[in-house]
Amino acid sequence: MAGTLGDVFDADGVVWTPISPGLAKVRRLIAALLNTVGVVVFSVLAVLFTPWLWIGSALLVATFAWEWWLIGRQVGAWGYAERADDLMIRHGVMFRALVVVPYGRMQFVDVQAGPIDRLFDVAHVQLHTASAGTDARIPGLNAQEAARLRDRLASRGEARLAGL
Repeated sequence: MAGTLGDVFDADGVVWTPISPGLAKVRRLIAALLNTVGVVVFSVLAVLFTPWLWIGSALLVATFAWEWWLIGRQVGAWGYAERADDLMIRHGVMFRALVVVPYGRMQFVDVQAGPIDRLFDVAHVQLHTASAGTDARIPGLNAQEAARLRDRLASRGEARLAGL
């Protein structure tokens, strides 16, 4: 169907590179830890004070099941594509977004990874441009891909900037 809103997010001839499934593992581990703490707190309070607090534990378990599913969908929606003059990043399932960053607008590229990220070999690439509103982020790349992308984007940005 031509002219649909979906066309805005699907550029012709673009090959999207997915992010690492390791990001889902990281997010699910964090969700599991937080929900476990909540369930333990509600359970202890239910034993000590009132059985009605078991409802809180049950709600947290249901919330965790929903988070598990949602995290998989969110991570699967991320992708990026390197084109000749720009980098495209898309994400979102319900609220979709497509960011196009021209290489010539990039000022610097950050790579970040916290302790849990490093445990699962995951890093995040942050692109900074002249305008803070056009900064872009690609989460959940494996460390080697993040380093490769950082170097490639930096060299492409430098080459495009030199032509100004």
